[in-house]
Amino acid sequence: MIYNILICDDDKDIVSALDIYLTGEGYHTIKAYNGIEALAATETEEIHLILLDVMMPGMDGIHTMAKVREQSNVPIILLTAKSEDTDKILGLNMGADDYITKPFNPLEVLARVKSQLRRYTSLGGAASQKAGVLTVGPVSLDDSTKQVTVDGEPVSLTPIEYNILKLLMSHPGQVFSSTQIYEQVWNDPAYGSENTVAVHIRHLREKIEINPAEPRYLKVVWGLGYKIEKGDRG
Repeated sequence: MIYNILICDDDKDIVSALDIYLTGEGYHTIKAYNGIEALAATETEEIHLILLDVMMPGMDGIHTMAKVREQSNVPIILLTAKSEDTDKILGLNMGADDYITKPFNPLEVLARVKSQLRRYTSLGGAASQKAGVLTVGPVSLDDSTKQVTVDGEPVSLTPIEYNILKLLMSHPGQVFSSTQIYEQVWNDPAYGSENTVAVHIRHLREKIEINPAEPRYLKVVWGLGYKIEKGDRG
């Protein structure tokens, strides 16, 4: 299988250099020079991994990534000239899978690309999404049948609970604020939504967690929001 790598950076020399190294390793590349072009590429091409610059004019990498994450859990590696820990944490909390600081060694980029693609495909990645099945730990969601199971046992969810779970499971490890959850699930402006979301999250935990008081999968990130934890059953 030939993997399609989207390279997005406003520095054309960087895009060209990465293109040479990636195509030399047998990858097919799609090039973009700003966030708008990158988003357009994700809508017309089957993308398996994105190399995304953070500091770009117009739509920066963080906002571009947030838009991609509304539709896909494709691996995203951020490229940035910044090295501060706060920038790394922001990027990872917003859904990045990895982070490389410029100037970088192209061989390091290749190694990280291979690592992310290996992890993505081993977890079912795009194939699972196409089949409409999402799995995190013992929790499985089949969007074609609208059925959720925990360790193979069916769980009865309300439509709201189902849609919250689907949103979080579609982006394992990504933190969603109460506002983001409310706006995407309820499709309404999120005025005073924190308590409403918290109640549904609590009910959801009671149905999918062995011990809702000490959740292993559906977790709160204090001051930021909620996420489905990446990881295994261990």
